[in-house]
Amino acid sequence: MAPVTAGTNDDHTTQLAAVAADIARRRYGPLAAGWDAGRQAFPLEERRYLGAQGLLGICLPEHLGGAGAPLIDALIVIEELAKECRPAAFQVFEANTGPARVLSLIAPEELQQRFLPRVISGDISIALAISEPDAGSAATDLTTRAKYADGNYTVNGGKRWTTNGSEADAYLVYARLSDEPGAKGIGALIVEADRPGVSFGAPERLMGFRGIPSADVRFDDVVVPAENLVVRAGAGFASLFKAFSIERLGNSTMSLAIGQAALDRTISYVQERVQFGKQLIEFQNVQMTLADMIMQVEAARLLIYRAAKTAGTGLPDPLEVSLAKCTANEMAKRVSDLAMQLHGGNGYTEEYGIERLHRDAHGWAVAGGTPSMQRIRIVSELLGRRFDQRQ
Repeated sequence: MAPVTAGTNDDHTTQLAAVAADIARRRYGPLAAGWDAGRQAFPLEERRYLGAQGLLGICLPEHLGGAGAPLIDALIVIEELAKECRPAAFQVFEANTGPARVLSLIAPEELQQRFLPRVISGDISIALAISEPDAGSAATDLTTRAKYADGNYTVNGGKRWTTNGSEADAYLVYARLSDEPGAKGIGALIVEADRPGVSFGAPERLMGFRGIPSADVRFDDVVVPAENLVVRAGAGFASLFKAFSIERLGNSTMSLAIGQAALDRTISYVQERVQFGKQLIEFQNVQMTLADMIMQVEAARLLIYRAAKTAGTGLPDPLEVSLAKCTANEMAKRVSDLAMQLHGGNGYTEEYGIERLHRDAHGWAVAGGTPSMQRIRIVSELLGRRFDQRQ
């Protein structure tokens, strides 16, 4: 199918989708399966290529070298790249919806000037470091500490499930900055990877995400200047999680791309494959299954685009984000599974790429808040109430 830009069918977004789709097919389509099989990290020269194409600064400030465009523009590019190569799309994801985007929204101007131009050019990347062995969904249980003294913070602790861990040049570290309990004591600062005391665990051997490295990050008496502080403890935690809602939309779009790619490949396959003397598409059960796949993909797309339109160049509505993420994450798992079924034995081989889509679908459903947690957020945001999960 041609690039889909539901609700954004103006010349600009149509052209943007076409350009991204061309780069994805021509440059990364032939490489993606090999990078997955070899668990190869995305090459630095390729990240710089994306930077040179202007794709790493789509939503970042114009005065720092970005385009200052609405969030929807970045999501369109992420989807088209991710249909062919999730590691390539991840570079655009991290820059425009991940930690760099958080910096552009809430960090001091001096900190933005130090880091964002190099993110936009592709010279460096920034990863998010929030989860810990005993603080995943319960993020306010984190124990990594950053103690202030004499103009510096000294960081101690460890982070788990750090996507791009050991590969990123800097980390947006959520840490406990005071002795206040829960969220009141949490803020964030940037820690460069080459600072003394920063170390990494062995690369995770994940089911999916094989071209997107993941590793533990350890901070042992890491001294960071006060100028690296992104937000202080207290109200800053709320700001961090409001900004994090943009990352959830990037996550949702990765799932959308997986579902769309699985659907596209299946549409082609069922019209080419012949059984019992006729094309698979001639069987009513195949038609019913394909219709379900189409409905699920389009429902996810419309929820994502609604949230993105609400955001514009700012923050999206948290309820709309949770609805989009939960729907898209579960859609990608279901649609890629149905694609595997309609491909039969071929769907279970690496040759057709369906099994890779299905493996990655499960990863995006875990990252950034599981569907179970999104359901809790949906009810909480709809009713304007907080529900204590500890009782």
